[in-house]
Amino acid sequence: MKLEGRVWKFGSDIDTDAIIPARYLNQSDPKELAKHVMEDERPSFSKDVRRGDILVAGKNFGCGSSREHAPLALKAAGISCIIAKSFARIFFRNAFNIGLPLLESQEASEAIEEGDRIQVDLSTGEIYDLTKKKRFLSKPIPPFMQELLRDGGLIPHLRKKTIKHKQ
Repeated sequence: MKLEGRVWKFGSDIDTDAIIPARYLNQSDPKELAKHVMEDERPSFSKDVRRGDILVAGKNFGCGSSREHAPLALKAAGISCIIAKSFARIFFRNAFNIGLPLLESQEASEAIEEGDRIQVDLSTGEIYDLTKKKRFLSKPIPPFMQELLRDGGLIPHLRKKTIKHKQ
């Protein structure tokens, strides 16, 4: 599975409250959440981000509370993949559960800049900066998690498995 998009760059320790401020947690509609994603970090982000864009960040992305709203808001806003030095574990799990791929790469996180166009191969873990003509590696996503992503997340994946099992 290959993705290509324009990069949005954020720093380290971006917590879930920065991703989607707590004042919007009374909403669960992904489209409404997307309107407020990264609002306090970068007010114009939700208006400027485009479907297929890729977020690159430092270490510990998604730390803080375990709210599922955070990866949901990013995905609904159009982010197709997040690359970071590291992720908070609960954010990591929540992102894959909703079908948002994450890759860990210290080198890519440090070298890729905002506005670069990059291509990501989720099956090999290869990240290619089309702007700088540089290649980076991350740990590839395991096949069973790639299947989960292809199905759109955990719930659609389980539904698919249930339907196959009943046939």
